[in-house]
Amino acid sequence: MTVARSERLLVLLQVMRRYRQPVSGATLAAETGVSLRTLYRDIASLQAQGALIEGEAGLGYILKPGFMLPPMMFSQEEIEALVLGSRWVAKMADPILAAGAVDALQKIAAVLPAELREEIDNSTLLVAAPRNREDKSDLAMIRKAIRAEHMLDLAYEDEKGALTERRVWPFALGFFDSVRVMIGWCELRQGFRHFRTDRIVSAVSTGKRYPRRRPALLKEWRRAEGIPTID
Repeated sequence: MTVARSERLLVLLQVMRRYRQPVSGATLAAETGVSLRTLYRDIASLQAQGALIEGEAGLGYILKPGFMLPPMMFSQEEIEALVLGSRWVAKMADPILAAGAVDALQKIAAVLPAELREEIDNSTLLVAAPRNREDKSDLAMIRKAIRAEHMLDLAYEDEKGALTERRVWPFALGFFDSVRVMIGWCELRQGFRHFRTDRIVSAVSTGKRYPRRRPALLKEWRRAEGIPTID
């Protein structure tokens, strides 16, 4: 079956977005199911349309961030993934993030053809209501501190009810069915620690940036936990 050229170019862009390092033309051709000659033509076409693709034949190619396409079609699986993901966030996250998930899905739906909008409205993938423990801290503020790489002063209660004062470098939030966990470097313990947000009695941003970058902390934590890093 012959694939429309526009669809082929979209597939090529999606494949290239998976790679953070230069990838050979042969690999791209194999993944997109075209000849190497066709691949070179397609890359030239995307470059002419403004795609920030760097590299050349024999050296490999990389797609730089920033290239935006007009509204595109989604496959059935992609629509189901978007709906399920947004519904999960709407159920599991704090109210501000939950509202963001709903708004994002509505923006996507607004640019889709009518039949695809109906797929979103009629999706049968459901998320059960969570049994979350109530957070005592402001998760929106914690997310803001993570984005800004700011230290937090915590009053934290352990499982026995003992209260400690901590200065933490927060860099990630984990969302689970029944609890949420803030991950950070704890100055008191001199190591990575996982703080259940329902046990954070208070959290105050110092407004001061911690001395290491968030991506570096995340990568080091992944190694410490035995979680494969994404290069």
